Amino acid sequence: MSSVDSQLRVLSGMRPTGRLHLGHLHGVIKNWTTLQNEYECFFFIADWHALTTHYDDPLIIENNVWDMVVDWLAAGVNPSSATLFIQSRVPEHAELHLLLSMMTPLGWLERVPSYKDMQENLQDKDLSTYGFLGYPLLQSADILIYRAGNVPVGADQVAHVELTREVARRFNHLYGREPDFEENAQAAIKKMGKKAASLYRNLRKSYLETGDHDALERAQALLKEQQNVSLGDRERLFGYLEGGGKMILAEPQSLLTRAPKMPGLDGRKMSKSYDNIISLREENDEISQKVKTMPTDPARVRLSDPGDPSKCPVWEFHQVYSDEKTCEWVQEGCRSAGIGCLECKKPVIDAIVNEVEPIRIKAEQLVDNMSMVKSVISEGSEKARDAARETMSDVRQAMGLNYR
Repeated sequence: MSSVDSQLRVLSGMRPTGRLHLGHLHGVIKNWTTLQNEYECFFFIADWHALTTHYDDPLIIENNVWDMVVDWLAAGVNPSSATLFIQSRVPEHAELHLLLSMMTPLGWLERVPSYKDMQENLQDKDLSTYGFLGYPLLQSADILIYRAGNVPVGADQVAHVELTREVARRFNHLYGREPDFEENAQAAIKKMGKKAASLYRNLRKSYLETGDHDALERAQALLKEQQNVSLGDRERLFGYLEGGGKMILAEPQSLLTRAPKMPGLDGRKMSKSYDNIISLREENDEISQKVKTMPTDPARVRLSDPGDPSKCPVWEFHQVYSDEKTCEWVQEGCRSAGIGCLECKKPVIDAIVNEVEPIRIKAEQLVDNMSMVKSVISEGSEKARDAARETMSDVRQAMGLNYR
Protein backbone atom coordinates (compact mmCIF):
# COMPACT_ATOMS: atom_id res chain seq x y z
CA MET A 1 0.00 0.00 0.00
CA SER A 2 1.06 3.55 -0.68
CA SER A 3 2.52 5.74 2.05
CA VAL A 4 1.44 8.89 0.17
CA ASP A 5 -0.50 11.49 2.14
CA SER A 6 -2.97 12.48 -0.56
CA GLN A 7 -3.97 15.69 1.16
CA LEU A 8 -0.43 17.01 0.72
CA ARG A 9 -0.31 16.26 -2.99
CA VAL A 10 -1.57 18.51 -5.83
CA LEU A 11 -2.00 17.65 -9.52
CA SER A 12 -2.62 20.17 -12.28
CA GLY A 13 -2.00 20.30 -16.01
CA MET A 14 -2.30 22.47 -19.09
CA ARG A 15 -2.86 21.66 -22.73
CA PRO A 16 0.14 22.68 -24.85
CA THR A 17 -1.16 25.78 -26.58
CA GLY A 18 2.26 27.35 -27.12
CA ARG A 19 3.48 30.60 -25.63
CA LEU A 20 1.49 31.82 -22.65
CA HIS A 21 -0.20 35.17 -22.13
CA LEU A 22 -1.35 37.27 -19.18
CA GLY A 23 -4.55 35.23 -18.89
CA HIS A 24 -2.49 32.09 -18.19
CA LEU A 25 -0.21 33.96 -15.79
CA HIS A 26 -3.02 35.32 -13.62
CA GLY A 27 -5.39 32.38 -14.06
CA VAL A 28 -3.00 29.48 -13.44
CA ILE A 29 0.73 30.13 -13.11
CA LYS A 30 0.63 32.56 -10.16
CA ASN A 31 -1.47 30.04 -8.28
CA TRP A 32 1.00 27.26 -9.09
CA THR A 33 3.94 29.29 -7.81
CA THR A 34 2.14 29.61 -4.47
CA LEU A 35 1.03 25.97 -4.27
CA GLN A 36 4.52 24.62 -5.05
CA ASN A 37 5.69 25.97 -1.68
CA GLU A 38 2.77 24.49 0.25
CA TYR A 39 2.18 21.05 -1.32
CA GLU A 40 3.93 18.26 -3.19
CA CYS A 41 2.99 19.42 -6.69
CA PHE A 42 2.86 17.57 -10.00
CA PHE A 43 2.40 19.90 -12.98
CA PHE A 44 2.11 18.32 -16.42
CA ILE A 45 1.80 19.16 -20.10
CA ALA A 46 -1.38 17.44 -21.29
CA ASP A 47 -0.26 16.52 -24.80
CA TRP A 48 -2.64 13.55 -25.10
CA HIS A 49 -5.50 15.87 -24.18
CA ALA A 50 -4.44 18.17 -27.01
CA LEU A 51 -4.95 15.26 -29.41
CA THR A 52 -8.60 14.87 -28.37
CA THR A 53 -9.40 18.07 -30.31
CA HIS A 54 -6.33 18.43 -32.57
CA TYR A 55 -5.83 14.81 -33.66
CA ASP A 56 -5.72 15.97 -37.29
CA ASP A 57 -2.90 18.50 -36.71
CA PRO A 58 -0.42 16.86 -34.29
CA LEU A 59 2.73 18.51 -35.67
CA ILE A 60 2.02 21.77 -33.83
CA ILE A 61 2.00 20.04 -30.44
CA GLU A 62 5.77 19.49 -30.01
CA ASN A 63 6.73 23.15 -30.51
CA ASN A 64 3.85 24.21 -28.30
CA VAL A 65 5.09 21.90 -25.53
CA TRP A 66 8.54 23.46 -25.33
CA ASP A 67 7.26 27.02 -25.70
CA MET A 68 4.94 26.41 -22.76
CA VAL A 69 7.61 24.82 -20.56
CA VAL A 70 9.92 27.78 -21.18
CA ASP A 71 7.18 30.16 -20.07
CA TRP A 72 6.40 28.08 -16.97
CA LEU A 73 10.02 28.25 -15.86
CA ALA A 74 10.40 31.92 -16.77
CA ALA A 75 7.28 32.81 -14.78
CA GLY A 76 8.53 31.13 -11.61
CA VAL A 77 7.43 27.49 -11.67
CA ASN A 78 10.36 25.86 -9.88
CA PRO A 79 11.47 22.31 -10.79
CA SER A 80 13.18 22.09 -7.39
CA SER A 81 9.80 22.59 -5.70
CA ALA A 82 7.46 20.82 -8.14
CA THR A 83 7.60 17.87 -10.52
CA LEU A 84 7.20 19.00 -14.15
CA PHE A 85 6.51 16.37 -16.81
CA ILE A 86 4.88 15.50 -20.10
CA GLN A 87 1.77 13.32 -19.92
CA SER A 88 2.77 10.98 -22.75
CA ARG A 89 6.14 10.30 -21.10
CA VAL A 90 4.21 8.45 -18.37
CA PRO A 91 2.34 5.68 -20.22
CA GLU A 92 0.77 4.52 -16.95
CA HIS A 93 -1.78 7.34 -17.48
CA ALA A 94 -3.04 5.45 -20.54
CA GLU A 95 -3.08 2.09 -18.75
CA LEU A 96 -5.13 3.43 -15.84
CA HIS A 97 -7.45 5.21 -18.27
CA LEU A 98 -8.04 1.92 -20.08
CA LEU A 99 -8.73 -0.02 -16.88
CA LEU A 100 -11.06 2.68 -15.53
CA SER A 101 -12.95 2.68 -18.85
CA MET A 102 -13.91 -0.95 -18.20
CA MET A 103 -16.00 0.03 -15.15
CA THR A 104 -17.14 3.61 -15.84
CA PRO A 105 -20.79 3.94 -16.97
CA LEU A 106 -21.18 5.68 -20.33
CA GLY A 107 -23.76 8.07 -18.91
CA TRP A 108 -21.21 9.52 -16.48
CA LEU A 109 -19.12 10.77 -19.41
CA GLU A 110 -22.02 12.04 -21.49
CA ARG A 111 -23.30 14.23 -18.67
CA VAL A 112 -20.01 16.13 -18.08
CA PRO A 113 -21.03 19.75 -18.83
CA SER A 114 -18.01 20.60 -20.97
CA TYR A 115 -18.65 17.62 -23.28
CA LYS A 116 -21.57 19.30 -25.04
CA ASP A 117 -20.18 22.81 -24.54
CA MET A 118 -16.96 22.01 -26.41
CA GLN A 119 -18.85 20.27 -29.21
CA GLU A 120 -20.92 23.44 -29.69
CA ASN A 121 -17.92 25.80 -29.45
CA LEU A 122 -15.74 23.74 -31.81
CA GLN A 123 -18.25 22.97 -34.54
CA ASP A 124 -15.54 23.23 -37.19
CA LYS A 125 -14.00 20.02 -35.80
CA ASP A 126 -15.35 16.48 -35.89
CA LEU A 127 -15.47 15.60 -32.19
CA SER A 128 -17.60 12.49 -32.56
CA THR A 129 -14.64 10.36 -31.48
CA TYR A 130 -14.09 7.85 -28.69
CA GLY A 131 -11.11 9.88 -27.48
CA PHE A 132 -13.15 13.06 -27.07
CA LEU A 133 -15.94 11.26 -25.25
CA GLY A 134 -13.37 9.66 -22.95
CA TYR A 135 -11.23 12.73 -22.24
CA PRO A 136 -12.91 13.42 -18.83
CA LEU A 137 -11.98 9.88 -17.78
CA LEU A 138 -8.41 10.46 -18.97
CA GLN A 139 -8.43 13.55 -16.73
CA SER A 140 -9.57 11.32 -13.87
CA ALA A 141 -6.73 8.90 -14.58
CA ASP A 142 -4.29 11.85 -14.58
CA ILE A 143 -5.39 12.72 -11.04
CA LEU A 144 -5.86 9.24 -9.59
CA ILE A 145 -2.54 7.87 -10.82
CA TYR A 146 -0.76 10.25 -8.41
CA ARG A 147 -3.25 9.82 -5.54
CA ALA A 148 -3.58 13.61 -5.57
CA GLY A 149 -5.90 14.80 -2.83
CA ASN A 150 -6.19 18.33 -4.21
CA VAL A 151 -6.86 19.59 -7.72
CA PRO A 152 -6.75 23.37 -8.26
CA VAL A 153 -9.71 24.31 -10.44
CA GLY A 154 -12.05 27.14 -11.21
CA ALA A 155 -15.76 26.79 -10.43
CA ASP A 156 -16.46 25.66 -14.03
CA GLN A 157 -14.21 22.61 -13.62
CA VAL A 158 -15.60 21.24 -10.35
CA ALA A 159 -17.72 18.72 -12.30
CA HIS A 160 -14.53 17.05 -13.61
CA VAL A 161 -13.24 16.54 -10.07
CA GLU A 162 -16.63 15.23 -8.93
CA LEU A 163 -16.54 12.67 -11.76
CA THR A 164 -13.08 11.62 -10.57
CA ARG A 165 -14.38 11.16 -7.03
CA GLU A 166 -17.22 8.97 -8.32
CA VAL A 167 -14.82 6.88 -10.41
CA ALA A 168 -12.46 6.38 -7.44
CA ARG A 169 -15.39 5.47 -5.19
CA ARG A 170 -16.71 2.93 -7.70
CA PHE A 171 -13.24 1.43 -8.23
CA ASN A 172 -12.65 1.06 -4.49
CA HIS A 173 -16.08 -0.50 -4.02
CA LEU A 174 -15.55 -3.02 -6.84
CA TYR A 175 -11.94 -3.96 -6.22
CA GLY A 176 -11.20 -3.02 -2.61
CA ARG A 177 -13.37 -5.79 -1.23
CA GLU A 178 -10.67 -8.22 -0.20
CA PRO A 179 -11.68 -11.57 1.32
CA ASP A 180 -12.67 -11.13 4.99
CA PHE A 181 -12.56 -7.33 4.61
CA GLU A 182 -14.97 -6.70 7.49
CA GLU A 183 -13.06 -9.01 9.85
CA ASN A 184 -9.72 -7.47 8.86
CA ALA A 185 -11.08 -3.96 9.42
CA GLN A 186 -12.39 -4.87 12.88
CA ALA A 187 -9.03 -6.41 13.78
CA ALA A 188 -7.28 -3.24 12.60
CA ILE A 189 -9.56 -1.07 14.77
CA LYS A 190 -8.52 -3.02 17.88
CA LYS A 191 -4.87 -2.22 17.16
CA MET A 192 -5.65 1.48 17.63
CA GLY A 193 -6.14 1.06 21.37
CA LYS A 194 -9.36 1.26 23.39
CA LYS A 195 -9.88 5.02 23.41
CA ALA A 196 -8.99 5.65 19.75
CA ALA A 197 -10.95 2.58 18.61
CA SER A 198 -14.08 3.75 20.43
CA LEU A 199 -13.77 7.26 18.95
CA TYR A 200 -13.23 5.82 15.45
CA ARG A 201 -16.37 3.64 15.72
CA ASN A 202 -18.49 6.54 16.97
CA LEU A 203 -17.27 8.89 14.23
CA ARG A 204 -17.81 6.24 11.55
CA LYS A 205 -21.34 5.59 12.81
CA SER A 206 -22.11 9.30 12.83
CA TYR A 207 -20.91 9.69 9.24
CA LEU A 208 -22.64 6.60 7.83
CA GLU A 209 -25.96 7.20 9.62
CA THR A 210 -26.28 10.98 9.36
CA GLY A 211 -23.80 12.00 6.64
CA ASP A 212 -21.81 14.09 9.15
CA HIS A 213 -18.79 15.18 7.07
CA ASP A 214 -17.15 16.77 10.11
CA ALA A 215 -17.15 13.33 11.74
CA LEU A 216 -15.59 11.85 8.59
CA GLU A 217 -12.78 14.44 8.61
CA ARG A 218 -12.15 13.90 12.35
CA ALA A 219 -11.95 10.13 11.82
CA GLN A 220 -9.54 10.55 8.90
CA ALA A 221 -7.35 12.83 11.03
CA LEU A 222 -7.47 10.26 13.83
CA LEU A 223 -6.21 7.53 11.49
CA LYS A 224 -3.29 9.65 10.36
CA GLU A 225 -2.14 9.98 13.98
CA GLN A 226 -2.10 6.24 14.68
CA GLN A 227 1.34 4.76 15.28
CA ASN A 228 0.27 1.14 15.97
CA VAL A 229 -1.47 0.61 12.63
CA SER A 230 0.32 -0.65 9.51
CA LEU A 231 0.00 1.15 6.19
CA GLY A 232 -2.19 -1.65 4.84
CA ASP A 233 -4.52 -1.49 7.85
CA ARG A 234 -4.65 2.30 7.61
CA GLU A 235 -5.78 2.17 3.97
CA ARG A 236 -8.30 -0.52 4.97
CA LEU A 237 -9.73 1.68 7.71
CA PHE A 238 -9.92 4.72 5.42
CA GLY A 239 -12.13 2.66 3.09
CA TYR A 240 -14.13 1.14 5.96
CA LEU A 241 -14.94 4.65 7.20
CA GLU A 242 -17.11 5.32 4.15
CA GLY A 243 -18.64 1.87 4.04
CA GLY A 244 -16.61 0.74 1.06
CA GLY A 245 -13.59 -1.43 0.56
CA LYS A 246 -9.92 -0.71 0.99
CA MET A 247 -9.03 2.75 -0.35
CA ILE A 248 -6.86 1.96 -3.38
CA LEU A 249 -7.53 5.18 -5.29
CA ALA A 250 -7.78 8.39 -3.25
CA GLU A 251 -10.81 10.61 -3.80
CA PRO A 252 -9.56 14.11 -4.69
CA GLN A 253 -11.00 17.42 -3.53
CA SER A 254 -11.47 20.53 -5.64
CA LEU A 255 -9.04 23.20 -4.52
CA LEU A 256 -11.02 26.23 -5.63
CA THR A 257 -8.66 28.92 -6.79
CA ARG A 258 -9.28 32.63 -6.85
CA ALA A 259 -8.16 34.02 -10.19
CA PRO A 260 -8.70 37.67 -11.08
CA LYS A 261 -10.55 38.07 -14.35
CA MET A 262 -7.92 38.84 -16.98
CA PRO A 263 -9.70 40.53 -19.88
CA GLY A 264 -8.41 40.69 -23.41
CA LEU A 265 -7.45 43.94 -25.07
CA ASP A 266 -10.99 44.22 -26.50
CA GLY A 267 -12.85 43.43 -23.27
CA ARG A 268 -13.58 39.80 -24.15
CA LYS A 269 -11.78 36.90 -22.50
CA MET A 270 -8.05 36.98 -23.33
CA SER A 271 -7.56 34.33 -26.02
CA LYS A 272 -5.29 33.72 -28.99
CA SER A 273 -8.33 32.94 -31.09
CA TYR A 274 -9.59 36.50 -30.47
CA ASP A 275 -6.16 38.01 -31.20
CA ASN A 276 -6.50 40.14 -28.06
CA ILE A 277 -3.58 38.94 -25.94
CA ILE A 278 -0.39 40.24 -24.39
CA SER A 279 2.08 37.37 -24.32
CA LEU A 280 4.60 36.77 -21.56
CA ARG A 281 7.41 37.45 -24.04
CA GLU A 282 5.97 40.68 -25.43
CA GLU A 283 8.50 43.49 -25.98
CA ASN A 284 7.96 46.67 -23.95
CA ASP A 285 7.20 48.77 -27.06
CA GLU A 286 4.64 46.21 -28.22
CA ILE A 287 2.93 46.24 -24.83
CA SER A 288 2.76 50.03 -24.89
CA GLN A 289 1.36 50.09 -28.42
CA LYS A 290 -1.25 47.42 -27.73
CA VAL A 291 -2.57 49.14 -24.59
CA LYS A 292 -2.54 52.60 -26.21
CA THR A 293 -4.75 51.34 -29.05
CA MET A 294 -7.23 49.58 -26.76
CA PRO A 295 -10.85 50.68 -27.22
CA THR A 296 -12.31 52.86 -24.46
CA ASP A 297 -15.76 54.09 -23.45
CA PRO A 298 -17.35 55.05 -26.82
CA ALA A 299 -18.99 58.05 -25.10
CA ARG A 300 -15.58 59.73 -24.79
CA VAL A 301 -15.31 61.07 -28.32
CA ARG A 302 -13.50 64.25 -27.22
CA LEU A 303 -11.12 64.80 -24.32
CA SER A 304 -13.75 66.98 -22.63
CA ASP A 305 -16.44 64.26 -22.75
CA PRO A 306 -17.02 62.49 -19.40
CA GLY A 307 -16.88 58.71 -19.42
CA ASP A 308 -17.93 55.63 -17.43
CA PRO A 309 -15.06 53.27 -16.42
CA SER A 310 -17.46 50.31 -16.21
CA LYS A 311 -17.92 50.57 -20.00
CA CYS A 312 -14.19 50.64 -20.72
CA PRO A 313 -11.96 47.54 -21.09
CA VAL A 314 -9.02 49.52 -19.65
CA TRP A 315 -10.83 49.73 -16.29
CA GLU A 316 -10.74 45.93 -16.02
CA PHE A 317 -6.95 46.07 -16.34
CA HIS A 318 -6.83 48.67 -13.56
CA GLN A 319 -8.79 46.28 -11.35
CA VAL A 320 -6.06 43.69 -11.84
CA TYR A 321 -3.00 45.92 -11.67
CA SER A 322 -3.77 49.21 -9.89
CA ASP A 323 -3.93 50.00 -6.18
CA GLU A 324 -6.95 51.59 -4.52
CA LYS A 325 -5.60 55.13 -4.85
CA THR A 326 -5.00 54.77 -8.59
CA CYS A 327 -8.44 53.23 -9.11
CA GLU A 328 -10.04 56.20 -7.33
CA TRP A 329 -8.02 58.53 -9.57
CA VAL A 330 -9.33 56.70 -12.65
CA GLN A 331 -12.95 56.78 -11.49
CA GLU A 332 -12.86 60.48 -10.65
CA GLY A 333 -10.78 61.57 -13.65
CA CYS A 334 -12.80 59.58 -16.21
CA ARG A 335 -16.23 60.61 -14.96
CA SER A 336 -15.24 64.28 -14.74
CA ALA A 337 -13.18 64.27 -17.97
CA GLY A 338 -10.28 65.40 -15.79
CA ILE A 339 -7.92 62.88 -17.42
CA GLY A 340 -7.63 61.64 -20.99
CA CYS A 341 -7.72 58.01 -22.07
CA LEU A 342 -3.98 57.86 -22.86
CA GLU A 343 -3.23 59.31 -19.41
CA CYS A 344 -5.49 56.67 -17.86
CA LYS A 345 -3.67 53.90 -19.74
CA LYS A 346 -0.17 54.93 -18.57
CA PRO A 347 -0.27 53.15 -15.14
CA VAL A 348 -1.55 49.98 -16.84
CA ILE A 349 1.28 50.04 -19.37
CA ASP A 350 3.87 50.55 -16.63
CA ALA A 351 2.44 47.73 -14.50
CA ILE A 352 2.33 45.21 -17.35
CA VAL A 353 5.86 46.09 -18.49
CA ASN A 354 7.14 45.66 -14.94
CA GLU A 355 5.50 42.25 -14.73
CA VAL A 356 6.37 40.92 -18.17
CA GLU A 357 9.90 42.24 -18.73
CA PRO A 358 11.70 39.94 -16.22
CA ILE A 359 9.72 36.96 -17.55
CA ARG A 360 10.68 37.80 -21.15
CA ILE A 361 14.36 38.19 -20.26
CA LYS A 362 14.35 34.87 -18.38
CA ALA A 363 12.57 33.15 -21.28
CA GLU A 364 15.20 34.40 -23.73
CA GLN A 365 17.93 32.91 -21.52
CA LEU A 366 16.08 29.59 -21.35
CA VAL A 367 15.61 29.43 -25.13
CA ASP A 368 19.39 29.71 -25.42
CA ASN A 369 19.73 26.72 -23.09
CA MET A 370 17.06 24.30 -24.29
CA SER A 371 19.14 21.30 -23.24
CA MET A 372 18.60 22.37 -19.63
CA VAL A 373 14.85 22.85 -20.22
CA LYS A 374 14.55 19.36 -21.73
CA SER A 375 16.60 17.93 -18.87
CA VAL A 376 14.12 19.38 -16.37
CA ILE A 377 11.27 17.62 -18.16
CA SER A 378 13.18 14.32 -18.50
CA GLU A 379 13.96 14.23 -14.78
CA GLY A 380 10.43 15.26 -13.86
CA SER A 381 8.91 12.63 -16.15
CA GLU A 382 11.01 9.91 -14.51
CA LYS A 383 9.97 11.05 -11.03
CA ALA A 384 6.33 11.17 -12.09
CA ARG A 385 6.59 7.72 -13.60
CA ASP A 386 7.98 6.28 -10.36
CA ALA A 387 4.92 7.60 -8.51
CA ALA A 388 2.57 6.31 -11.23
CA ARG A 389 4.14 2.85 -11.19
CA GLU A 390 3.48 2.58 -7.45
CA THR A 391 -0.22 3.27 -7.96
CA MET A 392 -0.49 0.90 -10.92
CA SER A 393 1.09 -1.90 -8.91
CA ASP A 394 -1.75 -1.59 -6.38
CA VAL A 395 -4.37 -1.25 -9.13
CA ARG A 396 -3.18 -4.37 -10.96
CA GLN A 397 -3.09 -6.35 -7.73
CA ALA A 398 -6.62 -5.24 -6.83
CA MET A 399 -7.91 -6.23 -10.28
CA GLY A 400 -6.11 -9.57 -10.34
CA LEU A 401 -3.66 -8.51 -13.04
CA ASN A 402 -0.39 -8.99 -11.13
CA TYR A 403 0.61 -12.15 -12.91
CA ARG A 404 3.73 -13.93 -11.72
